[in-house]
Amino acid sequence: MKYMLLIHQGDSPTPKDPAAWATLSEQEQQAVYADYQAINATPGVTPGAGLDMPETATTVRVKDGKTLTTDGPFVELKEAINGFLLFEADDLDAAIELAARIPAARLGGAIEVRPTMEW
Repeated sequence: MKYMLLIHQGDSPTPKDPAAWATLSEQEQQAVYADYQAINATPGVTPGAGLDMPETATTVRVKDGKTLTTDGPFVELKEAINGFLLFEADDLDAAIELAARIPAARLGGAIEVRPTMEW
C-alpha cells in the first residue's frame, strides 16, 4: 500500500523562521537535518518536497464555468501543510512508525498519514 505523509509543521521550528530555529541548539538542528535525510533514505520512501509559506498559495475554484482565484488558503496557519512524502509500506503500522520519525511530529507539528488511491 502506498501512503502519503502530509507534514503539518504547526509550531515546529524550521530554518524558514530564524528566530524559532534559533531556539534549538546546534545539536538539535543537526539532528533534524539528519532525521530528514535518514527518512528520505528509508526503503519505500519517495521523497516529496517542502512547500512555501501558506500565504504564498493561490486557491482555485470553478463556479458556473468560471475560474475563481483567491490569495492564500482557507486554513489556520498552524494547520497548513509544510511538506509531504510518499511511502510504500506493507501496512498502516509501518507508515505510522515512519511518521513518528519525522521531526515535525515531536517539535509541535503533526503528520497526517493517508492511503493513496490508484485511478
